[in-house]
Amino acid sequence: MTRQELFSNICRKRSFLCVGLDSDINKIPEHLFDLSDDPIFEFNRAIIDATADLCVAYKPNLAFYESLGTAGLDALERTVDYIAANYPDQFIIADAKRGDIGNTASMYARSFFGNMNFDALTVAPYMGEDSVTPFLAYEGKWVVLLALTSNSGAFDFQFTKDESTGEPLFEKVLRTSQQWGNADNMMYVVGATKAEMLADIRRIVPEHFLLVPGVGAQGGSLQQVAKNGMNAQCGLLVNSSRQIIYASSAPDFAQAARTEAMKVQREMEELLIING
Repeated sequence: MTRQELFSNICRKRSFLCVGLDSDINKIPEHLFDLSDDPIFEFNRAIIDATADLCVAYKPNLAFYESLGTAGLDALERTVDYIAANYPDQFIIADAKRGDIGNTASMYARSFFGNMNFDALTVAPYMGEDSVTPFLAYEGKWVVLLALTSNSGAFDFQFTKDESTGEPLFEKVLRTSQQWGNADNMMYVVGATKAEMLADIRRIVPEHFLLVPGVGAQGGSLQQVAKNGMNAQCGLLVNSSRQIIYASSAPDFAQAARTEAMKVQREMEELLIING
């Protein structure tokens, strides 16, 4: 998917919502276990069908699938194929946070971009250029590079300053990585709990899309994210996971998820008008 196609979907749906499919076998509604031998996929399918017109992206977190072994990976692949076949306008992000060098990175890239229908993959930049560029070799695919994350441990390394320049490490990641990719194939993860820093980040990467987790259950402010992070093509994908997909554990869970997604979409519609 191109950047223009993604922006067109945002304009058409009046939404920059990404729904995180953090589908936990211990949290999905119990009745699904009686309906199917693949309850994770059935859960995902119901959530997707209920929310697809309200969002522009889905982001399965690989940990929730890998933890179940081959059954979880089968559910993941079925989920991704279902989205691609039935909702081809959706941008599908593998939240896998891969980051290894050379031939290993090439194998990861083949796994997600060659063998599965993902549009993008989250990548950790700690090992540098040769751990990122293999993913950029795939036409039409995106790297979503970790820059400034929403967790408390972000302060352990990401704010460490260069002794000679005073530049924080996360800013160095933003500046250096622009030599590897561009605004048409690279996004950055910036946590919503760091929304006050988005204006400074925008000065470094004015054109790139930002994937922003941390809104909803983690307490990030959607209004502050839009105010400080939006650019002329929106430039934001704001992720919400638990608040939407676990809105209910009853048989009406999909409708409850839709209700929560609609609340976010309506707020985003207003913010697109205000900040557009």
